[in-house]
Amino acid sequence: MYQHLEGDLTRVEDRLKEALKCENKELQDAAMHLLSAGGKRLRPVFVLLAGTFGDYDFDRLSKVAVGLELIHMASLVHDDVIDDASTRRGTPTVKSLYGNRMSMYTGDFIFAQSLQVLTSIQDHRFHAILSSAIHRMTLGEIEQIKDLYNLDQTVRHYLHRIRRKTAFLIEMSCVLGAHATNAIPAHCNALRRFGYFAGMAFQITDDLLDLTSTKERLGKPVGSDLRQGNVTLPVLLALREKETGAELRNLITPDMSEQAVEHAVHLIKSSSGLSNAQKLADRYLVKASESLAMLPPTSARLSLAALATYIGKREH
Repeated sequence: MYQHLEGDLTRVEDRLKEALKCENKELQDAAMHLLSAGGKRLRPVFVLLAGTFGDYDFDRLSKVAVGLELIHMASLVHDDVIDDASTRRGTPTVKSLYGNRMSMYTGDFIFAQSLQVLTSIQDHRFHAILSSAIHRMTLGEIEQIKDLYNLDQTVRHYLHRIRRKTAFLIEMSCVLGAHATNAIPAHCNALRRFGYFAGMAFQITDDLLDLTSTKERLGKPVGSDLRQGNVTLPVLLALREKETGAELRNLITPDMSEQAVEHAVHLIKSSSGLSNAQKLADRYLVKASESLAMLPPTSARLSLAALATYIGKREH
């Protein structure tokens, strides 16, 4: 999808490793463990692709890519503590290897390193946009905690939360990549819209995969969101249906047994919750693709379109 950027993405990975070096070996090892677990690196990809619509400057773009990926990584470490998660991407989490306290400090360290990288960019626009992104992400995380086992939340509320928690950082990856290379305002706005719509579809797809994929593909148990009390879009839509709503309400509780989780997943799959959630994700992806029409017909635009397709069809 973006073979022409492979060399620069390898260099971004090297700079991520460099950014996580620390005089405290245990802290460095914990941070490096998360990095070595891999990941999609979508945010750096979006940064670099967006940067091609201006005066491409790898050194400047790499700071944005590394900084945003580190913010994402820090949030993952903290999430695993909050969710009491033992595995991520099929490997032990920092929490399971180093404990809660060390994990929280590791997340703080990664976040501090992201700020060190990003504030080296001498541009107040970046600092204002980044502070807004971090602020919104934090609010989204807090809202998710407040909404654990909240079966009465609206779909609008869910969408507002995932925009803050997930979509906004993807949106910012596109916007800041464009700003970093002085892309024209029309292109910056098109990329912002693309990032927003793609980010929303990405999170809804994540929520669907938690119920429809396999433990081997996910690298974690199916139904993990239910176990943790995260009420996602497919669940909200299944709760609305007469055939499944009442029974699901009785099953989804803080003391859910493994049998209750399995039965709840079965009920959700038997409802139209999955298909209706997929339809909404698909609508976001259509809007993401339509946003690209404002951009010149380059290989980068083709790559962004291919990434939108990937987001909708990925299996993990």
